[in-house]
Amino acid sequence: MTRVSTPFAPLALAALLLSACASAVTPTPPIATGPTPPPPGTTVPPPPSTLPATTMSFSSLAGWSEDDHLAALNAFRAGCGVAKDPALARVCGLAKATVIQDEQGARAFLEANFRPEPVGEEGLLTAYFAPQYEARMSRNAEFTVPVRGLPTDLVVLDLGAFEPGFVGKKITGHVEGPTFVPYPARAEIEAVPTDKPLAWMRPEELFFLQIQGSGILVLPDGRRVRAAFAGHNGKPFVGIANAMRDQGLLPDNNTSGDAIRTWLAGHRGPEADAIMQLNPRYVFFKMAADDGKEAIGAAGVPLPAGRAIAVDPSKHGYGGLYWLDAAAPKLSGAFPVYRRLAVALDTGGAIKGEVRADLYMGSGNAAGAEAGRVRHALRLYRLVPRS
Repeated sequence: MTRVSTPFAPLALAALLLSACASAVTPTPPIATGPTPPPPGTTVPPPPSTLPATTMSFSSLAGWSEDDHLAALNAFRAGCGVAKDPALARVCGLAKATVIQDEQGARAFLEANFRPEPVGEEGLLTAYFAPQYEARMSRNAEFTVPVRGLPTDLVVLDLGAFEPGFVGKKITGHVEGPTFVPYPARAEIEAVPTDKPLAWMRPEELFFLQIQGSGILVLPDGRRVRAAFAGHNGKPFVGIANAMRDQGLLPDNNTSGDAIRTWLAGHRGPEADAIMQLNPRYVFFKMAADDGKEAIGAAGVPLPAGRAIAVDPSKHGYGGLYWLDAAAPKLSGAFPVYRRLAVALDTGGAIKGEVRADLYMGSGNAAGAEAGRVRHALRLYRLVPRS
């Protein structure tokens, strides 16, 4: 993160602070899911659990007995060290100190040390992954867009340093003469050549790399490097799926990641660029050696595939353990339900609200294909440490 001194006039600073906090985040609306009769012979999964916290038991969680509790406990052990809550930290220490190597013991530990508590109403589950893409070290006819490093003129201002009421509020921009102005959007950034590209990629693959936030780049000689998140231009993330559906570019039930990427690849040039530029957010990267481990989340620890979620950090603390009960998929080809324990270890630009989670699927093409089809109605339950 680059910081510089900025010569603000007092009135200009006041206007900047007020305008930076004038807009409120709109919560993700609930997803209406009407009942659909199943085909003959279909096994209908049990409905989501709805008991209040005072009467809820683990047996009332739909799918609880079928989960892999040992895998869940191991994921909790790996990530719970980042928890700030003293009660959760206590259970974390106990989990790490207790030798448990079988499913029965793991389930018993979880049930003895936690109780389930419903979180809010119905929300949304999506998924993400760590992609692997081909890249080149020089531009050619196919690999036409540069992977850009963090610009030296990009400045992130912590408004809490100016006014205690704005603690936690940050704005991103750059200095033009005596003025601090917002950083350019995607279209403006892409219009300016860079003289220090980190690598070159296909346009639609760079776009998806930016959505995921990090990934592995594979070079022609077999070398693998990790493109890690370095920062962004401060603009809000805007998904393009709805716009593509509304413009008739994709059908309503097939706006998966694969479908979007295929369309963009088939329309490379001004047509695809115009669609991608509907998302003004632009992500910058830094290169690191590929250590073969899973991606690192915002909590600073590797993400266990299938057992980590990105959450809104203003609503949930990192290291917490949650039960996902997600059904009623909106996209074709999706698995019907996702019911499992997962640890909150990451966040994302589109992950806002109390009942909103993004499930990390792992790395590679198979993980990407599954992640791109997850858009399920979500019931979320927090596992609260027993006193």
